Amino acid sequence: MKEHFIQKAKEFVGETVTLKGWAYSVRKGGKIWFLLLRDGTGIMQCVVTQTDADEASFDIKNVITQESSVKVTGLVKAEPRSPGGYEMLVHSLELVALAEEYPISKKEHGVDYLMDNRHLWLRSKRQHAIIRIRHTIIKAIRDYFDERDFTLLDTPIFQKAATEGTATLFATDYFGEKAYLTQSGQLYGEAGAAAFGKIYCFGPTFRAEKSKTRRHLTEFWMVEPEMAFYDLDMNMDVAEDFVFYIISQVLKYRRVELETLERDIKKLEAIQIPFPRISYTEAVKILNDNGVEFEWGDDFGGADETIISNQFDSPVMVHRYPAAIKAFYMKRDPENDKQVMALDMLAPEGYGEIIGGSQREDDLTAIIDRIKADGATEEDYNWYLDLRRYGSFPHSGFGLGVERVVSWLCGLQHIRETIPFPRTISRLNP
Repeated sequence: MKEHFIQKAKEFVGETVTLKGWAYSVRKGGKIWFLLLRDGTGIMQCVVTQTDADEASFDIKNVITQESSVKVTGLVKAEPRSPGGYEMLVHSLELVALAEEYPISKKEHGVDYLMDNRHLWLRSKRQHAIIRIRHTIIKAIRDYFDERDFTLLDTPIFQKAATEGTATLFATDYFGEKAYLTQSGQLYGEAGAAAFGKIYCFGPTFRAEKSKTRRHLTEFWMVEPEMAFYDLDMNMDVAEDFVFYIISQVLKYRRVELETLERDIKKLEAIQIPFPRISYTEAVKILNDNGVEFEWGDDFGGADETIISNQFDSPVMVHRYPAAIKAFYMKRDPENDKQVMALDMLAPEGYGEIIGGSQREDDLTAIIDRIKADGATEEDYNWYLDLRRYGSFPHSGFGLGVERVVSWLCGLQHIRETIPFPRTISRLNP
């Protein structure tokens, strides 16, 4: 039997079909009542009259509740005034399961209440729009790399050593040995680049950051390309082309959802490549010129990133950071040993860093020295150092955080709405 879904309604206008879903809302009258049916793909108005529907179906109006599951059969027709532009004249309606009183009503609820009921909140129009846009962003990520001859490399969740510093590691017992949840797949990605040339890894990452800002989660998804024989400039070329592609796909396929969120679409449409590129030193000058007492060598906070990005309509790439505030694996600038060949991409409108990356250090002696300076040992990274022992090569890569991109493109106030079930320092349920 052919299934029918609301999002494909234009394909069966004039036909009598059966739709299955849930009662999004019910508006009752005398000889006519209206059911807004949602099936996960969209919402359709179903018109139930004593003339078109059988008596048992019509009388369901007396018992049906919000989120009751139903099967509805009727004639589908175009109706511009209805949600989605189509409606159904109901012939029969079957109540599959009667829902209890739904805890999320039309009245205002506090954020904590909504997060406690996240498993139900996902059914709302707003959350539906956000997760649909997230889906398109993830598809765009995979399509971009798959169509450009990158090989997907799955990297381990359990890792023996830190990638992004030891302060934000989640430790766990691994059969009597200490292991950590991955902060990044990058080190393994570098091994993949030596084997396949261009790779990307894509999966959940974990940071034990005790942060309550609107930009941080303890569990988030990150895509990380790694490219053999790419320098910093080539790395930035890929980063801007990649982000522009994601924007274009969201604008192409998710305008309805953006409108549902009341996103200012013109701001996204105005973004063009190439993106502006400024050095860390130039970014410091921007801060000082805007009244911020910021010293060269300090790391940017969220407020600093907002001031810098507000100077531009498009994402801005900041490059060549102080070596002291960046990871051991970043290559030193050949023109200034106090800097590394790093890049961050800052989204406009105050959404902060969405990409962090660098050209990697390919000199064995240099990287050993930095590992020791960080308080680690060669043994901790022995396999990683083999990449420099056996055919070292210049290479670059970056990581893009999915949730921050979702937050920016959707115009959200807080990152907690960007993932179905967010994890923060105060939330492990549901």
